[in-house]
Amino acid sequence: MRLKLLLLSFLLISFVTIGFCQTPFNRGVNLTNWFQTGSARQIQFTKFTKQDFVNIKSLGCDVIRLPINLHFMTNGSPSYTIDPLFYSFLDQAVDWAEELQIYLLLDNHTFDPATNTDPNVGTILVKVWKQMAEHYKNRSNYILYEILNEPHGITTQQWGQIQQTTIDAIRSVDTKHTIIVGASGFNSYNEMKDLPLYTDNNLLYTFHFYDPFILTHQGATWVSPSMAPLSGVPFPCDVNKMPACPNSLKGTWIESSLNNYGTDGTISKVKSLIDIAVNFKTSRNVNVFCGEFGVYIPNSNNPDRVYWYEIVQKYLTEKGIPWTIWDYTGGFGLFKKGSNELFEYDLNIELLQSLGLTVPTQKPFIIKADSVGFPIYTDYIETKIQESGSGGGTVDFYNDSKPNNGKYCIHWSGAPQYNSIGFDFKPDKDLSKLKAENYALDFMIRGNSQGSKFDIRFIDSKTSDPADHPWRMRKTIDNTFGAWDRHWHHIHIPLTAFTEHGSWDNGTWIDPQGKFDWKAIDRFEIVAEQEALTGKEFWFDNIHITNIDTAAIRDTSFLSYTGKTKKVELGEVKVYPNPMNQYTTIEYEATSAESVEIAIYNQTGMKIVAFANQNNSSGKYSFTWNRQDNFGNQVPDGLYILSLKTSGFSHNLKIIVNRSK
Repeated sequence: MRLKLLLLSFLLISFVTIGFCQTPFNRGVNLTNWFQTGSARQIQFTKFTKQDFVNIKSLGCDVIRLPINLHFMTNGSPSYTIDPLFYSFLDQAVDWAEELQIYLLLDNHTFDPATNTDPNVGTILVKVWKQMAEHYKNRSNYILYEILNEPHGITTQQWGQIQQTTIDAIRSVDTKHTIIVGASGFNSYNEMKDLPLYTDNNLLYTFHFYDPFILTHQGATWVSPSMAPLSGVPFPCDVNKMPACPNSLKGTWIESSLNNYGTDGTISKVKSLIDIAVNFKTSRNVNVFCGEFGVYIPNSNNPDRVYWYEIVQKYLTEKGIPWTIWDYTGGFGLFKKGSNELFEYDLNIELLQSLGLTVPTQKPFIIKADSVGFPIYTDYIETKIQESGSGGGTVDFYNDSKPNNGKYCIHWSGAPQYNSIGFDFKPDKDLSKLKAENYALDFMIRGNSQGSKFDIRFIDSKTSDPADHPWRMRKTIDNTFGAWDRHWHHIHIPLTAFTEHGSWDNGTWIDPQGKFDWKAIDRFEIVAEQEALTGKEFWFDNIHITNIDTAAIRDTSFLSYTGKTKKVELGEVKVYPNPMNQYTTIEYEATSAESVEIAIYNQTGMKIVAFANQNNSSGKYSFTWNRQDNFGNQVPDGLYILSLKTSGFSHNLKIIVNRSK
């Protein structure tokens, strides 16, 4: 009898072990706004480094969920071939995760919360995930695949079949790696019960948790209606602390939620909602994972926010549900409100404690004057510098057209007037000592059009003093510094040679007042201040602050667009009004006779409308979009991507559709 009981126990354990995936991790973060860009060439890879992975692990985390706009990392319809540049970046992140033995969830985050998931999205999912699976099939089990973040606007039954097709596509290539699946309704726990009974035994089921929503999203502008005026919602509910419903939100679901908060804003209610996912876990005998939960920082009270995290994470942990918070840095992050988000200085200690994470030693941050030079751009924008450009035109930080040295240079083309390439120092820089010691801005430049000119400038930080403004120090660069002859030229400009320009602040120009502060430099910019650079191109390489004027021009050749390297460029592209309501006008300039393919895509990468190819002679062209797709249906509010392509050049521009505009 005892032998039979032992055998039965062994069979039960074996069933549980092989019946479904055992979640090997417990807690972690979402590493947001890194791979969530419109193309691989817009990824600022150095925004996070291996040290960030080390820091995250030191908190006691063993998993990172990595949101990726995966469909935008391709060449688009019809093939959706993944850009090798994207793989070169992601492979490094995978290397770090494997080396540090921290799990990395590759989350396909190509979605728009304002646009329903396209029922035809499965076509794209099969194409991109077969490529991803082929590329990563031999990597370690520290890598997991998440099919699609927060599908919505279609039933879970319909989404479940799309998900099954994608699972099959992955398994045709990769039978090793765990696949993360979830329900529709924005990965709703309520809809998990409607998922098919998948037979794959290496799946992990995910849900997201943001309840009560008026607490977690107070201040959010991306929901409808905007919750920007709502603030101070407490947790748990305290009638003496409840804010009044803002006038602009009266009569909406938000007012109803505020009225019901006495019931919904309680600890017991929060736990009962998590129990829905727990019951699914038990009834299906599968592992469940909470991929996102959090409270938006700007309008929430920190003690209430911290307490909500404590209740949620402890209950998830008690029920054996691993989790990744949304997010590490950013509006829901682990850092103090309004800080530089520096790991050694700015962590929200109370929040870390509420999450049961390890609290590292913190120290006060003091800006110190830089005493040595530093790079701003080499092959990449350097660490602790964030890209902060503005306007239209095209900027490619990974251009491989004969860089002066290394792998890449910056290519800037078709810039409207006042468009800029921006480098935002995080934290601000004190360059006063370097200026006093005759340091200089040093870089390589190549141009294609004689007579062109633009500005380079430093902008200081705006203080809380209402009389202060973000002041500018500038230098105008024209072809007296180097002929724009498609050859590299070396420019070395002492910081003392920059002159004060004034300030543009809140739509108002302020003349210079001698108040520029070299001790608090917010950013460096390259800007089309003097003219629109339509049809004009510049390349930049090796941008440094240095006191050494010995930089060498290593590539002395002439950059020619001939034969296979020919690139026909589109000039200035305009969309107005943008945001649009019912109609918007699209203008562009063709700089040569070239067929231009024009289309508009939604955030899942689906082409919603294609315009007839324009067989142009050189010149300016315009047409109107009436917010309709190819079938004559009006598209919902949200973010869309306008794509203009020639045989050797592409231009993408965001269009916001908003009926309130």
